[in-house]
Amino acid sequence: MFVHKRPVYNLRCGDRVLELGKRTVIMGILNVTPDSFSDGGMFLSPDRALQQAEKLVEEGADIIDVGGESTRPFSDSVDEDEEKRRVIPIIEKLASVIDVPISVDTCKSGVARSAMEAGASIINDVSALRFDPEMVKVAARSGVPLILMHMLGTPRTMQKNPHYDAVIAEIMSFLQQRIDYATRHGVKREQIIVDPGIGFGKTVKHNLAILKNLDAFHLLNSPLLLGASRKSFIGLVLGRENPLERELGTGAVTCAAVLAGVHILRVHNVSVNVEVARMADAILDADGYDDS
Repeated sequence: MFVHKRPVYNLRCGDRVLELGKRTVIMGILNVTPDSFSDGGMFLSPDRALQQAEKLVEEGADIIDVGGESTRPFSDSVDEDEEKRRVIPIIEKLASVIDVPISVDTCKSGVARSAMEAGASIINDVSALRFDPEMVKVAARSGVPLILMHMLGTPRTMQKNPHYDAVIAEIMSFLQQRIDYATRHGVKREQIIVDPGIGFGKTVKHNLAILKNLDAFHLLNSPLLLGASRKSFIGLVLGRENPLERELGTGAVTCAAVLAGVHILRVHNVSVNVEVARMADAILDADGYDDS
């Protein structure tokens, strides 16, 4: 499972270059939603959201991912105007005060377009361009990095008896198809990031199989992102019903992901996962570690 050398990529995020591969990049989650599974309602206020984003950056976040629609299992979609109302003012404020790229977590092209205008420079689409046919056009025209994630069905249906004949092969095939779709429609190949979609239409066994075989996803020749923070499979393995009590389990996943060469980790608790990732980075890069 250990990778001997993590692939290196450079992504253009507006006027910034995001270097991936030299160390693990931490994406801090900022949910401005009333119903997210872990922190719904905590950061709906623009002032609270701004304070939380600044805190995440101070703790070491390299990217802030802003989402205005919950994608927890069995959740319903919100309309575009409401999602914009939640995220666009926050992105506008963040863009003027933090010095890291801002990602918008959305499946809607109108939200993504407005977010780019407000200062976001990454699109995180958990539908992998399947839910809105206009999203690929926004991604292509903006030229920003695009995260394509695997999901079985939709958030409303994905956890209704998910089944695979060969989970790793099927996820990889799906992601390759979505990469091909995106590039055929003008998205730059070097700007695509892939995410195997932990918890999105997977059982505990499926999620553990993904973690055990993360190194296989490097065959897609794209930066690899993982979002497992506080998710229910951790709670089921450890007997932790409260998502806030899953930090140790999340840290274990973070360590495994770094050693498998994952480039970006999407997490709630930045301070803890920065330390875990830095330690795992040192192990991964032991041959080049400088004791001075």
